[in-house]
Amino acid sequence: MADQNETKGEEGKHKYSIIVPTYNERLNIALIVYLIFKHLRISRYGSWFYVADPDLIIVVCAHELVLGDIISDVDFEIIVVDDGSPDGTQEIVKQLQHLYGEDRILLRARAKKLGLGTAYIHGLKHATGDFVVIMDADLSHHPKYLPSFIKKQLETNASIVTGTRYVKGGGVHGWNLMRKLTSRGANVLAQTLLWPGVSDLTGSFRLYKKSVLEDVISSCVSKGYVFQMEMIVRATRKGYHIEEVPITFVDRVFGTSKLGGSEIVEYLKGLVYLLLTT
Repeated sequence: MADQNETKGEEGKHKYSIIVPTYNERLNIALIVYLIFKHLRISRYGSWFYVADPDLIIVVCAHELVLGDIISDVDFEIIVVDDGSPDGTQEIVKQLQHLYGEDRILLRARAKKLGLGTAYIHGLKHATGDFVVIMDADLSHHPKYLPSFIKKQLETNASIVTGTRYVKGGGVHGWNLMRKLTSRGANVLAQTLLWPGVSDLTGSFRLYKKSVLEDVISSCVSKGYVFQMEMIVRATRKGYHIEEVPITFVDRVFGTSKLGGSEIVEYLKGLVYLLLTT
């Protein structure tokens, strides 16, 4: 399918809706929001950046930033889809709304944990941008790569830009050998069976044209971690233009991983399903 031209905002600029699903991310959400602002927008407050710590408010002077990593004046919104976190994540997001504005930080909560795929669908319903970024809240996806995603899309007019750990310049940090082997094995198996046309099939740090995301997501049936794999495979089958940006995936510092044995079983079942249906 050919790429569709995206409409721009009122001032002729693109707008980026960043969807961040959360569950028990109280210790991470303030920092991820601060880093998104740091790398995408020079603060409206002049020479200061404001960030909410889980327990207090701190102020960071802008001269600490590397200006070369900032794309100034990017129009964006952050949509936090929280699945009823019992740790107070939503209260922190409300503090961030007070600091940054409810037009920049949107809290779209759900009553309980309903799965990653449905979290993206829920966030997409509230997205007002013509581009959508999906990323994790646990700091494994560093916002410093967002300018590279945007630049790559503007240069190539790609329908999707996806982060990859498995090309030159990419990698992982903080994983033990077993987890590295598991991840690499899952990708090799999927590459062999599905031929998806991308090097990192299980990655979940991506930029989509909104119309493309709406089209692809409507054909997906997965709701867990296999959702990301199904998305990229179906996008490939539909003929969308996909580009890659090397990233370093960093294991979470705060909180606990939500990937377990049940997710691995679901991944294998999803792999078989995609092999038979795509």
